[in-house]
Amino acid sequence: MFRTAMRSVLAHKARLLMTVLAVMLGVAFVSGTLVFTNTISDAFQKSSAKGFDQVDVAVTPKSGTSRGDQVGRDAQLTQATLDRAAQAPGAASAIGVVSGFAAVADKDGKLVGSGFSTQGANYWGDKDPRYPLKSGRAPHGTGEVVLDAQTAKRAGYKVGDTVRMSIDGPVLTPTVTGIFSTDDGNVAAGGSLALFDTATAQRLLHKQGSYDEIDVKAAAGTGQDALRSALDKVLPKGQAETTTGKKLADDQAEQISSSMSSMKSTLLVFAGIALFVGVFIIANTFTMLVAQRTKELALMRAVGASRRQVTRSVLAEAFLVGAVAAVAGLAAGVGIGAGLRSLMGATDAQIPDGPLVVSPGTVVTSLVVGVVITMLAAWLPGRRAAKIPPVAAMSSVHATATTRSLVVRNTIGALFSAAGVACSLYATTMSDGTSAQTPLGLGAGLLVIGVFVLTPLLSRPVIAAAGPVLRVFGISGKLARQNAVRNPRRTAATASALMIGLTLITGMTVVAGSAQQAIDKMASSALKADYVVSMANRNPLSPEVAGKLAKVDGVTATSGLSSEPSRVDGKTEFLTGVDGATIGALTDLRVESGAFRVGGRDVVVDDKTAKDHGWHTGSAFTTHFEDGKRQRLTVAGVYEGNDMMRGIMLDSAVLTPHVAHPADLQVMVKTDGGTSGAAKDRIEKALGDNPAVLVQDKQDISHAISKMFTLMLNMLYGLLAMAVIVAVLGVINTLAMSVFERSQEIGMLRAIGLDRKGVKRMVRLESLVISLFGGVLGVGLGVFFGWAAGRLLATSLSTYELVLPWGRIGVFLALAAVVGILAALWPARRAARLNMLAAIKSE
Repeated sequence: MFRTAMRSVLAHKARLLMTVLAVMLGVAFVSGTLVFTNTISDAFQKSSAKGFDQVDVAVTPKSGTSRGDQVGRDAQLTQATLDRAAQAPGAASAIGVVSGFAAVADKDGKLVGSGFSTQGANYWGDKDPRYPLKSGRAPHGTGEVVLDAQTAKRAGYKVGDTVRMSIDGPVLTPTVTGIFSTDDGNVAAGGSLALFDTATAQRLLHKQGSYDEIDVKAAAGTGQDALRSALDKVLPKGQAETTTGKKLADDQAEQISSSMSSMKSTLLVFAGIALFVGVFIIANTFTMLVAQRTKELALMRAVGASRRQVTRSVLAEAFLVGAVAAVAGLAAGVGIGAGLRSLMGATDAQIPDGPLVVSPGTVVTSLVVGVVITMLAAWLPGRRAAKIPPVAAMSSVHATATTRSLVVRNTIGALFSAAGVACSLYATTMSDGTSAQTPLGLGAGLLVIGVFVLTPLLSRPVIAAAGPVLRVFGISGKLARQNAVRNPRRTAATASALMIGLTLITGMTVVAGSAQQAIDKMASSALKADYVVSMANRNPLSPEVAGKLAKVDGVTATSGLSSEPSRVDGKTEFLTGVDGATIGALTDLRVESGAFRVGGRDVVVDDKTAKDHGWHTGSAFTTHFEDGKRQRLTVAGVYEGNDMMRGIMLDSAVLTPHVAHPADLQVMVKTDGGTSGAAKDRIEKALGDNPAVLVQDKQDISHAISKMFTLMLNMLYGLLAMAVIVAVLGVINTLAMSVFERSQEIGMLRAIGLDRKGVKRMVRLESLVISLFGGVLGVGLGVFFGWAAGRLLATSLSTYELVLPWGRIGVFLALAAVVGILAALWPARRAARLNMLAAIKSE
């Protein structure tokens, strides 16, 4: 039986080619994902491990805990703590570390390392062992800085140049006194690192007299654990925590692995979709191959082969096909992984150097996936073939599916579809969007399976609806319609492959478009301000920024917006600090009760917070600030909160005196002439044309949101393109094998007068109808799932409304039509070139 399977594979090489390609693409996606993520993870882990070479034990502040009505705060590492650590038994040296955000602009004024970590820190003394200097000297004083070599190279800086920088808003222009090398993972990933002397770093990063961390180096002969024990004895109890360098490196490696795991999981989901689509092609291929070999299999049964042997023969054939496809897919996947790594290296998304990682797990996974998927898809056709009695097979009695089998299939499909719709609708009635995800996912899976099972039943009325259009093409159109519904199961499997991809694409487009409009609506309805000023990385702004903007010509109102923790009724609540005198002119929040009045002890509260605490207009409550002091406040009004503005809003004059380091998340600005290029230029100039600061009007905010959604969708479209490509291969495969099956019929049509153009047109129209059938099903399911997912999103996004992107839906259907036309090119040409006499004589 194995030799028979080998001969069958060799005899049908061309017909199995598309199946091999489909499996190969899916496996390539899987192996490429594993190679790429393993390579990136390994490179980052090795790079981060080097960063801990100078750290045997790290001392960090002990995390604060909330006690009673006090807001928890971290303990501080002072100079006294540093001195104790340096004098601990077994300590060779101790370095105080200060770090935070620091934006560096290149010579064109653009932010270096955009999208990555842009850090500032301190250079210890005249020769910091963590950062060996390649040129120049250490920084001293406010006006000096040293830059990492990669940033200096990218930005074009050298020793002696003046660099434009920003920590929290105002522009700094220090002189570059040195260039250093580093193994810092953020720098290796395309970020930047700027170092000041310790006193300057502490002042600029608002950490006067304190450190974020103390790195202790062990003396010769002292182990990390021994040094840690010694430090625990000499450091103040309850103020500091100690961690060995090895533990830090291990934790960092685990964190990197965890972050890469989410990317890997996402990519593997799309690889799974491509493989799932490939299952339809494999099952279709083996169904047709088995049907073509019915008499051969019947003869084998007649001469003594058992049902199990026939099934094994088909599975052996599938094993060989899957093994070839898996090996080819693995090789292609290694190339994809290497290509993606090179592509990232050629962009700003830089990664540390390292070898390409092809682990044994990747090899085994790829081979197992390719072989198992192929054999599972071929099992049902093989089992079906083995159940056909030899006499019935020889007389082709089995050719038409029985009424009973169709009734059973349609009943099962209807039950699955009904259960899927019921689960999805139930999910939309739940108030908790997170809890509703499980029933919605279950409903989506059941509905897709149900529609797939029902597809043969659905194909007849849907394709019949295209009859009037097909009649325009004469006899070719009529034949195309009849051919499309002649074998509903084959048509269903072919259309379903395309349906899966378009369902996902349409659903995500509906959700993304609706969410984008909801956020746009929220921004426009909540803000009266003409501009919103914020840091590019969303870090806090210096309080000086609001003051500077208030003095700009044409500015009529400004208000910073800060957020600070407090304790209210034993719970942590964030207080939103604003300028009480101007906030009414800068926002347009709907007031549910009372008045929008902020000033002194009067505050306004969003509806959700008011409901949680049982407050209403006139309610009084006590808040406990960060510094431990308390204040009695009164609710002047309750407003409808949203994702942009919510919480307890009070005057900054009341909040700021209780905050150790005041800072604004953003500053809202209103001008006398509204938005204009001149007004924006004046604001940017007042801030020193700072590349780290964003000045955005409502249109800019909308564009940024649109850009985010567009980027997300384009990435998803790119990932789903693999599933669509596999579906195209399925259409080609089905048509090619259908043409082979109908060779005699095509020969007869040619003999009675249908010319080659008519034959080509017939095959193309058949392909077009099948593809559009899959497209219609995919778009319909996608819209339903988009609506259901949107209902879940609406529980947390009050302005969400369903928006159907008719233009894109039209594009998706046009894409399905293009898929049908392109997929038919080779089968149509092959059908037209058949020798009519040879075809008529064929069996």
